Amino acid sequence: MKTGLRHQEYVKALLEKRKLEKRNIHPIHEIGDSITSPPSAVSFEENRLLTEYMEQKNIQLLSNSMPLLKKHLVLKKFFKMKRSQEVLIYTLKKNEDFAKTSGKVSAIGRDFVMLTNLVERIWIPYESIKAANIPPGVPTFTNSHQYFLYDNDLKKKLLKSFGKTVSKRDALIQQFYEESLLTNLNSWIGLWVQVSTADYEVIGRIEGTSNKHLLLSNQTEIPWEAVKQISSFRFLKGWYLAGKSMVQKCFSSLS
Repeated sequence: MKTGLRHQEYVKALLEKRKLEKRNIHPIHEIGDSITSPPSAVSFEENRLLTEYMEQKNIQLLSNSMPLLKKHLVLKKFFKMKRSQEVLIYTLKKNEDFAKTSGKVSAIGRDFVMLTNLVERIWIPYESIKAANIPPGVPTFTNSHQYFLYDNDLKKKLLKSFGKTVSKRDALIQQFYEESLLTNLNSWIGLWVQVSTADYEVIGRIEGTSNKHLLLSNQTEIPWEAVKQISSFRFLKGWYLAGKSMVQKCFSSLS
């Protein structure tokens, strides 16, 4: 746009206009307690519903294009929405009865979910899950506070030493990475567990993992495809159940 003014005259006129403008003394982000830029032009509830709809639509499109991964994608999305909340999982037993397992969602992996309750941790592969839902009477809620509170010191550590910082906290590992059941159990070596399969149950201490098996302290190798559920329990209870199992084997051999 041509103004007909020389450069010096144009700058002088512009500065005069700037002096007459009414501007806020404080920056926007320092006014009140509100956020500087809202995530949407609509209300928070409308935006949340729209976001959930878009995410579910994306999951549906991915599931249609990759039908073999549909079950994993749907379950992973459901558990991420229910992180730290109570859920109820149904698994199929050998006699075609459904077993119910409840607990709070603690970790969500690439092929498993880990629940916690007052006494144990429970690892359940997605392949053994037939249905998942929230218990009756438990309300659905969102952790909206997570969008407002953050640690500035943690932010600096993530920027300067991301790998070192994340590897020290299990919560950050779950946030940034999707572990497999194999890699997650590597961090629980030495823990007493009860491994349930379609045909039997094995009690032992986790000694290690491989690409094909879970190795327990009694030199038992359990194929990953046979694992239906893994439950942890206290040390003394582990000794009791292990001794009970050995006694039952002795009586069965004598009979």
